[in-house]
Amino acid sequence: MKALRIVVILSCLIALATSAIAAERLRLATTTSTENSGLLAELLPPFEKANDCVVDVIAVGTGKAIKLGETGDVDVIMVHARSKEDKFVNEGYGIDRRDIMYNDFVILGPESDPAELKGCTDAAAGMAGIADSKSTFVSRGDDSGTHSREKQLWKKAGVTPAGDWYLEAGRGMGEVIVMAGERQGYTLSDRGTYIAYSEKTPLKIVLEGDAGLFNPYGAIMVNPAKHPHVKKDLAKKFLDYLVSDEAKKLITGFRKGGKQLFYVEK
Repeated sequence: MKALRIVVILSCLIALATSAIAAERLRLATTTSTENSGLLAELLPPFEKANDCVVDVIAVGTGKAIKLGETGDVDVIMVHARSKEDKFVNEGYGIDRRDIMYNDFVILGPESDPAELKGCTDAAAGMAGIADSKSTFVSRGDDSGTHSREKQLWKKAGVTPAGDWYLEAGRGMGEVIVMAGERQGYTLSDRGTYIAYSEKTPLKIVLEGDAGLFNPYGAIMVNPAKHPHVKKDLAKKFLDYLVSDEAKKLITGFRKGGKQLFYVEK
């Protein structure tokens, strides 16, 4: 009987392993904000179950995600830097871009707020205030969508950030929020990741509401004409799923601490 049980267990393990190997795999390069916030853990399982597949997630900054798309190392990218997305499509690396969701960027800072940003709604003016006061600012420094927006704000403020007060972390959003909190500094974050990490940091939102802080996310299939190995049929199903009523319900229903992290167009 003992030998029989061992045979049954081994058979089950082999069956599971075979099933996992046989499942089709879709490679997705996406931003750390979608991963750090916990959204993907809610959004991907229904698609995987319905299509008997596994979505392999590579969570990096938008710039790196786009590079992975350009080299054909992934099938789909989901990022948040519209000018870079348009360039990716216009240069023939991607097709069938979809608007998926949006939230906004916020400037986080310590309770003491040495740059006196509270009450300000002009993001560029706020960044200038941080530079003028030489308050610690922790930058993503990783060519992510957030880093791109940060650089746009510095340019608008007429500031070239440099010096001991300006730190380039080269890390994901969650890690940067924690680092900025430890240093009692400022940082730019997407609202979703901040909400997800709000209990891990003493930082508060000190500036929000500027129209220039709007943060849309898009998904793009890597062009199979450039990279024939791209799983175009499964990628198309994934893009269709991301804009489906089912996915929209999951996105808008996803909350942390009772707060909604992402929104979709009606």
